[in-house]
Amino acid sequence: MTTDAPARTTLMELEPSPLRMRKALGRFASGVTIVTTAEGHDDESVHGMTANAFTSVSLDPPLVLVSIANRARMNEKITATGRYGVSILAGDQEPLSLHFAGAAHEPDLVRFTWRKGVPLLDGALVHLSCSVTDSHPAGDHTLHVGRVEELWYDDGRPLLFYTGSFRTLDLQGTADGWGF
Repeated sequence: MTTDAPARTTLMELEPSPLRMRKALGRFASGVTIVTTAEGHDDESVHGMTANAFTSVSLDPPLVLVSIANRARMNEKITATGRYGVSILAGDQEPLSLHFAGAAHEPDLVRFTWRKGVPLLDGALVHLSCSVTDSHPAGDHTLHVGRVEELWYDDGRPLLFYTGSFRTLDLQGTADGWGF
């Protein structure tokens, strides 16, 4: 039997260092999100950051988690407001990801939709409006568990991050896999 899969290199046993952790875990393809919060009710009070350390925690009750570096201003802002939004980006939103990561300055691209008092990014595939239920220190990060108060979603190609690069997912077949 033949395969078109590329040959794999031999895995090496290495001590975990921050750089090796980044390289190893960068091989876990993830979606790209923008986490936002606001101290007021206008666009000028919004603070946002790109994050791929996001996961679903529970369906009932509806809980998600974002992992934020303790040194990041976002950590203080989420603690102060007790709320955050998560926008899961579409494949054409790489420039927004770079803007909120501080790698590019593109404020003209940023358009917010306010839902339940939380700013979310226009054009994203998913919007989640969350209230913090728990925050847990974990090494150099804090894990903020949020109860999803409302959600909105659309179909489309998601933006992915893999081995330090942005990618998109080409969708094939129907979107009804596993009853979704």
